[in-house]
Amino acid sequence: MTLNLITPAQAAVPEKRDSDRPRTKAPDASGTVTSQLTSANTTSEPQFDAAAVPSSYTVVSGDTVSGIAGRFGLSTAGVLALNGLSWKSLIFPGQVLALGGSSSPAPKRSAPVAHVPVTHAPTVARHIVVSGDTISGIAQAHGVSTQAVLSANGLDRSSLIFPGQSITIPLGSAVASGQAAPVPRPAAPAPRPPANHPAAPTPAPQKIIAMTDEMRANAAIIVSVGRRDGVDDHGLVIALAAAMQESGLRNVTYGDRDSLGIFQQRPSTGWGTPAQVMDPHRAALAFFGGRNNPNPGRTHGLLDIHGWHSMTVTQAAQAVQLSAYPNAYAKWEASARTWVAQLR
Repeated sequence: MTLNLITPAQAAVPEKRDSDRPRTKAPDASGTVTSQLTSANTTSEPQFDAAAVPSSYTVVSGDTVSGIAGRFGLSTAGVLALNGLSWKSLIFPGQVLALGGSSSPAPKRSAPVAHVPVTHAPTVARHIVVSGDTISGIAQAHGVSTQAVLSANGLDRSSLIFPGQSITIPLGSAVASGQAAPVPRPAAPAPRPPANHPAAPTPAPQKIIAMTDEMRANAAIIVSVGRRDGVDDHGLVIALAAAMQESGLRNVTYGDRDSLGIFQQRPSTGWGTPAQVMDPHRAALAFFGGRNNPNPGRTHGLLDIHGWHSMTVTQAAQAVQLSAYPNAYAKWEASARTWVAQLR
């Protein structure tokens, strides 16, 4: 299974043709509707003035973005931009699209449509992918299932995601089973720092994350390897925070480009073979480096960085990991300190 972070080619905006019509594939097994977006608005629906455009619209089976835009006299490109979608994006029944109009209700459809049976419309959030993200990690952070996120975005377990991509999070994923959806936590991605200006440190959350059995097993390996190397608690906190950010403390088989394992080490940049970086013990040795570095002369670990002990957790983790998002590690510091105390 690979959910590597790469950037697919952006779909070009098609030229207008009188024969263009939106086409919709039948819902797949997960209920996802593929919307094949066209550049021409449909002409069978009446046009509306700005005062009649609602602020939002709930997608039903058979809808396309271009069809919805045409129904309210809007441009397809405008609706896509307002909702963070691209010309290849998927929409699904129950998804709420922003239209930017008034709060007046949407006009009735001129013809009946087949609705996918749902009990409640899901509440949708968006997550902007950053380097090191995985679909399962995003789903876990929002308290929904991995399959729900895959289905909401028209992905499967072999799909690719890339930095900057907008991922739809169906926070009310209990909806399809008829269960009452829980009240979601507000989720807003942190904005990227302006070019050539350092980002402000990310504050650590108040809540301490409870480790799963898988997380605890990998954390125990990291702590054990570090202590054998003479690493103190500050170094162990750095390592756990880095592993949590990179993989959720899971030994994953996918990541950004060829990144793998608990620290998302890349075979192509000298961290070892795929099998080697998937070995948690060896991956921990490589992260700490020093005299027991398994990649001497090819990679540097924490103990190879001059002055690491006087650095903050996020500065030291970044010095090893060289992430595109250097402040991301700080949010795990409080949890990592608790985990080190638990693993004594």
